[in-house]
Amino acid sequence: MKYALIGCGRIATNHVKAVLNNDLEFAAVCDVLPENMESLLAKHGLEKDASIARYTDYQKMVEEVQPELVGIATESGIHAEIALFCIDHGVNCIIEKPIAMSIEDADEIIRRAEEKGVKVSACHQNRFNIAVQEARKALEAGRFGKLSHGSIHVRWNRNQNYYDQAPWRGRWESDGGALMNQCIHGIDLLRWMFGDEVDEVYGTTRQQFHHYLEAEDIGMAVVKFKNGAVATIEGTTNVYPQNLEETLYIFGEHGTVKIGGKSTNNIDVWDFADETDEDHANKNLQEATSNVYGNGHTSLYADVMDAIQNDRAPYVDAVAGRNALEMVLAIYKSQKDGVPVRLPLKNFKSTDMAGEFDV
Repeated sequence: MKYALIGCGRIATNHVKAVLNNDLEFAAVCDVLPENMESLLAKHGLEKDASIARYTDYQKMVEEVQPELVGIATESGIHAEIALFCIDHGVNCIIEKPIAMSIEDADEIIRRAEEKGVKVSACHQNRFNIAVQEARKALEAGRFGKLSHGSIHVRWNRNQNYYDQAPWRGRWESDGGALMNQCIHGIDLLRWMFGDEVDEVYGTTRQQFHHYLEAEDIGMAVVKFKNGAVATIEGTTNVYPQNLEETLYIFGEHGTVKIGGKSTNNIDVWDFADETDEDHANKNLQEATSNVYGNGHTSLYADVMDAIQNDRAPYVDAVAGRNALEMVLAIYKSQKDGVPVRLPLKNFKSTDMAGEFDV
């Protein structure tokens, strides 16, 4: 399957690993800065591979190379523009989070992908973490019983050096803040585990320490789900001195699970009323990861390839990407308006927050 990567920044190395692990035909790479392409390829011993074409113009690349699948790993603000171009050219897409920066763009990606018969996957790779998959299996088997409540805590550190590496970070137009960039994976897991259907979100955000940015460095919210469950969200880049945890709690009538680690990769608590011998393997399960992005990209790529070959929806489809985006934008809107926000959300985008933290 012919593959091309658009965007060679910080996350791109995980995409390249997934490409190599899945034996995709790595046909082309694209970045506006040629040095980014070369350093990325060199990192994987591919700098001398003449079969990988280099482009600085993604439109030219798509038209000339005609890949079957592209990975979109550019700055967030242009994800939708690139995805829509690829979809219009019949190219299947894996889009890094967030899938878009506005509800309208996310809806258009979904609509146009259906119209063109193209597969689109939102890159929420943590759904493939072993701990997350085990919890999902228990949930789908009904082992939790009625869900009571839950929470996601993304307690990370991002310092000025991180933001200086890429000037698009922390800007409303190109990125958003801690919730949109760092915490959207956890927010995706929370919404997915609690049934996806949300009634209301009440959130507040602040810019406590990162005053050189436009967006928030801490966000908190209460979520009411249609199934009666409630949950809280805490996402921040203010933890001193380094990343602390990404922790998901699920509390049900007959079960309690706490998934922890730096990126929801460990099982810290696993208790069910109908305990089996298999449950003992899940107590204190730990999945080693080389960075906070985890190991899920390889599995996500494998799933999308299979979805293309067997003409089915990807496990993490564009609707999943829209749902996670909607949650973040609902928190933003709640901060802006000072009131709870009912879902579904219509006509809201990250740039509607412009000036929110101006002094």
